[in-house]
Amino acid sequence: MRVLVATDAWHPQVNGVVRTLTSLSESARPFGVTLDFLTPEGFATVGLPTYPHIRLALPSRRSIAERITSAAPDAIHIATEGTIGHMVRGFCVKNGLSFTTSYTTCFPEYIAERFPLPLSVSYAVLRRFHSAATVTMVSTPSLMKQLSERGFENLGMWGRGVDTEKFRPDLALDLDLPRPIFSSMGRVAVEKNLEAFLALDLPGSKVVIGEGPQEAELRARYPEVKFLGL
Repeated sequence: MRVLVATDAWHPQVNGVVRTLTSLSESARPFGVTLDFLTPEGFATVGLPTYPHIRLALPSRRSIAERITSAAPDAIHIATEGTIGHMVRGFCVKNGLSFTTSYTTCFPEYIAERFPLPLSVSYAVLRRFHSAATVTMVSTPSLMKQLSERGFENLGMWGRGVDTEKFRPDLALDLDLPRPIFSSMGRVAVEKNLEAFLALDLPGSKVVIGEGPQEAELRARYPEVKFLGL
């Protein structure tokens, strides 16, 4: 079985979507499933407002159609709601092709942290986007409940796991820091609300793994915190 996965997030970005899709490609092979990826590679891109190192692809409808036709997939999955995701959705709807989607990022809340856009507007746009999918996959019961309350339908669970060959106690990094160690792993940006973690009165040490536009500010404000980068 050949599955085409459309995603606006791809290497060299380091984030949850890219990590999940890369791991999925590896784990799907033993089940006889091959994943092809329709990514920003080969398209002109533009920096995301307020986050310029994240690039949005600027494909044409024709180029998207050619890539989908060339891949000749048995199934289509749209992993993100960016420019590529919207164009692949449009192609599928126009040609009567079934597809699935994922809801992995709380974009309405993230946008609201940066721009004065009501949550109701963002959710309406996303609800329309996902409404055409056969199934919209979510990773946790709490997110499924949240989206259901917002009027999303045809939701399905796609849980996550841990690769126990890579994540083992005997391979743990030996951090020479006072114990216990509390850590946050993710993008260092305002929408992640890291200050809620960094301001806590905790014993031992705090560690932040990741990078982002708020890193310099938080390093200066919390010099006692260990920032490890990517």
